[in-house]
Amino acid sequence: MTISSSLNAGVAGLNANANRLATISDNIANSATYGYKRAQTDFHSVVTQGNSKTSYSAGGVRTTNHRLIDDRGPLIATTNSTDLAIDGRGFIAVTDATAVTSGSTGGYPISLVTTGSFRADADGVLRTATGQVLMGWPANPDGSLETYPRDTMAALEPVRINANQYVGNPTSAMRLGVNLPASESTSGSAGDPHNLTVEYFGNLGTSEALEFTFTPTIPTTGTSNTWTMEVRDSASGGAVIGEYEITFNDTQIGGGTLASVVATSGGAYDPATGAIALAVGGGAVALDIGEIGEANGMTQLASTFSPVAISKNGSTVATLSSVEVDEKGYLYAVYDQGFTRRIYQLPVVDVPNPNGLIAQNNQSYLISPESGPFYLWDAGDGPTGSTVGYSREESATDVAAELTQLIQTQRAYSSNAKVIQTVDEMLQETTNIKR
Repeated sequence: MTISSSLNAGVAGLNANANRLATISDNIANSATYGYKRAQTDFHSVVTQGNSKTSYSAGGVRTTNHRLIDDRGPLIATTNSTDLAIDGRGFIAVTDATAVTSGSTGGYPISLVTTGSFRADADGVLRTATGQVLMGWPANPDGSLETYPRDTMAALEPVRINANQYVGNPTSAMRLGVNLPASESTSGSAGDPHNLTVEYFGNLGTSEALEFTFTPTIPTTGTSNTWTMEVRDSASGGAVIGEYEITFNDTQIGGGTLASVVATSGGAYDPATGAIALAVGGGAVALDIGEIGEANGMTQLASTFSPVAISKNGSTVATLSSVEVDEKGYLYAVYDQGFTRRIYQLPVVDVPNPNGLIAQNNQSYLISPESGPFYLWDAGDGPTGSTVGYSREESATDVAAELTQLIQTQRAYSSNAKVIQTVDEMLQETTNIKR
């Protein structure tokens, strides 16, 4: 019994070390595979006869294999903005390209990856060379995001980039910094108006203009420090869309700054923000003329009429030039007119036990009961880490350590083979007793 158990233990040792050799071979073969996680074989003793002091039966060894998914490799820089990696323990959600092309109606099958090189295909879908499609929450046309549930992936959609689509970028905000000459609001002045034209861009990308007329109020004596600002809009056929009575301070502190703005017609002035809501043709523009007492807004000082600071957003019709991903997982479209627009949010998936995920081909993983329930975090929040563009995660394999284990496995395999050879010789000696 003891000799035969030794033989069985030797065979078990051969099988265990062959199993370990397989995982080492897999690790070395994938030492250059981006996002690869090491496989590891652990040995466990088998006890067949616990407390006997007169004889011993060798139980041998058994093995368990598992993948160290929580063991992350180093990040390296690339030149592709949609080469993505997670700087932390989280995962990127992807689906299979076949599910996208087939038009899945019951939701997309989701798998998890820690890195991927995503590029737009012929339909603009961001996918890897192995068919993993990047998933995200779509933003509204203005770049805002809806509130999505974090315990389901049903709202995730394939990320699609419309590279050849023209995009309008209408003006929605304008800042007007103008100095009005203080000497012209005094009695005896001519009261001549000052005109200013500022270009803005309409909803269809057309070039429009706001025409401002500043007319001083001439008192019978002294100084009024009051002007009337009239605003006309070319997109509205040159109609007056706002008229405002503006009074300036003449005190020692804050002299020349805004004291009050009263709307005669048009949108109201908000003293908290310094903005006027102008209803232009086809939309609205927030006209910032400065807060009460602010030196950087409209002023009335003893100088000439000077448009000192005029700025606005918006541009002519633009086309997509590139896409960028920031550390918060926001995917931005960058247009050739120099503006950006948020088009997707890429959540980071977290599970309590990453090593409990089911490993699939192409360094992807599936949720399992052992991994625990998933949760969709905003990148950079919670325990998941941030999203890193222009980056790939290298293999977690340490080749030097694997080669060391390879030597150990080879010696252990040879030793177990020697045990079998020794048992065979002992059995041969037992047979020879009969001769």
